[in-house]
Amino acid sequence: MLTIKLQRVGKKKQPQFRFVLIEKARDPFGHAKEILGFYHPRTTPSTVEINKERTEYWIKNGAQCTNTVWNLLVEKGIVSGEKRKSYRLSLKRKTKLEENDKAKKDADVAKKNAEEAKKVEEAEMKAAEKLVAEAPAAETPVETAHVAEEKKEETPAEAPAEEKPVEEVTEKPAEETKE
Repeated sequence: MLTIKLQRVGKKKQPQFRFVLIEKARDPFGHAKEILGFYHPRTTPSTVEINKERTEYWIKNGAQCTNTVWNLLVEKGIVSGEKRKSYRLSLKRKTKLEENDKAKKDADVAKKNAEEAKKVEEAEMKAAEKLVAEAPAAETPVETAHVAEEKKEETPAEAPAEEKPVEEVTEKPAEETKE
């Protein structure tokens, strides 16, 4: 069975790939039946050049594509369909990613709760300030030490003591005694 694969041809740490038609069991670095195009992922944006007619011809005649090649062909519009998942996660990696996602969600929830609490606190402070501003001012004047000293000087030294009002005392009538 024939397969369209990527064959690496770039230098070390500078990958460049060819789209090649090769037997499925063969090493992708081996002899290819046909070179269909190239892919340079390090350019911005990545460069994909492929012979559309020859690729469509081989796919119609039963050639399969690797998942990565299929996804690139879907992006270029050469084939129609959905992209395929081109990687597999181990169970250990899946659980670690799920834990990270859960931790991020928990952190987001905690952050939102803190923001909401702060907003509620600010609203309460504004409401309290508004009530204080609307309340009538107290009639007791606030005196400073300087004003208090001036008042002391103005008052005479021997001021008569205030007299307390006399309460009327009513006597209870004496009980009549029987003799």
